[in-house]
Amino acid sequence: MSTNSGIKDFFKSIKGDKMLWSVAALLAIFSFIPVYSASSNLAYLHGASGSTFTYLVKHFMHLVLGFSILYATHKIPYRYFRGLSIIMLPIVIILLIVTLLQGTTMQGANASRWIQVPIVNFSFQTSTLASVVLLIYVARYLSKIKETTYTFKETILPLWIPVFLVIGLILPANFSTAAIIFFIVLLLTFIGGYTFKYTAAIVGVGLVGLVLFGLTAKAFPDLFPNRVDTWISRVENFTGDEQSREKYQVEKAKIAIATGGITGNGIGKSVQRNFLPQSSSDFIYAIIVEELGMVGGFGVILAYLFMLYRIAIIVTKSETTYGRLLVVAAGIPIIFQAFINIAVAVELLPVTGQTLPLVGSGGTSIWMTCLSLGIVISVSANNEVNAIEQAKQKEKEENLAIENPLEVLSETI
Repeated sequence: MSTNSGIKDFFKSIKGDKMLWSVAALLAIFSFIPVYSASSNLAYLHGASGSTFTYLVKHFMHLVLGFSILYATHKIPYRYFRGLSIIMLPIVIILLIVTLLQGTTMQGANASRWIQVPIVNFSFQTSTLASVVLLIYVARYLSKIKETTYTFKETILPLWIPVFLVIGLILPANFSTAAIIFFIVLLLTFIGGYTFKYTAAIVGVGLVGLVLFGLTAKAFPDLFPNRVDTWISRVENFTGDEQSREKYQVEKAKIAIATGGITGNGIGKSVQRNFLPQSSSDFIYAIIVEELGMVGGFGVILAYLFMLYRIAIIVTKSETTYGRLLVVAAGIPIIFQAFINIAVAVELLPVTGQTLPLVGSGGTSIWMTCLSLGIVISVSANNEVNAIEQAKQKEKEENLAIENPLEVLSETI
């Protein structure tokens, strides 16, 4: 009896958009099927030291910690994220510098994307935390200047210097994340009413900087971490016919999707999971389609579209500029990451290394997705409180009008 009471109390303590909670939980529960199936390749590569059950337990622990972060975050009033973004911004910049300067490899990948956390001994991708913090910071600043008169020069130091500093530190090791951040920043400036000609100038500066960075990396390959050559070669491989590791991955993913058909080969019956090096993370969507067919594939897409719909609802219900911008800053990158991952699997985009949010394995991705969802749900919880207060106020006014109609009429006049 006490257990049932505790469960009921827990669910009562959950605030915010229940539909968004539900779709996040469904994606997490569904993820156990493809992760368990796809991780057989990792278990084989690690021999006696690994098993599919081990990876399933690891994924479960990542989700438990992720949803704990989500629960804790959604309890924080969203106005507090203003100050937290200012405090966290210099911290994530330092973390990005430390991460970038490592210059070593980890399991065949460039370690300048991860940092090893001492004592607990797990790796953490600092760029994902930096992207969340930066976008919240940008939302805060844009809401601050929304109703003021400003010049482009006045916004360079507080807005654009942090943006380009964070993106510049992420770019050499993770081009796709840097590109997503820049696009979301531009989207925020549009929604936030930032002067269009200033935004156009920033786009020009960004493109020139990217071209110069690419040319410098080509001319002096030893000047930057070797990840630069990786993302440049991915674009070249995507547009060319030469064979490469990325081409191999995409070809295997396409075979998995093609053999999946309408209903798929059945759960646990994927063949290409044995050939795809990143079958449980970057290319997990291909495994989903191979085993569950187009039905499963479209089901996943619909889940993210529904998530986008709920995020849009929360934006429209937010009464403050900061609330609206914060939801866009935290929620839209999740949707972008999902569809970029899917687009890579079907060869609409070059290989990026973006995982499928809440579905693909990977601790940092799950934790930061849950952190972002917690922020979005925090805003929706505030919307609910405001709606309840407005309803109470309206009811109070209606009752007053019934009891004292002459008094209300005199106040109105």
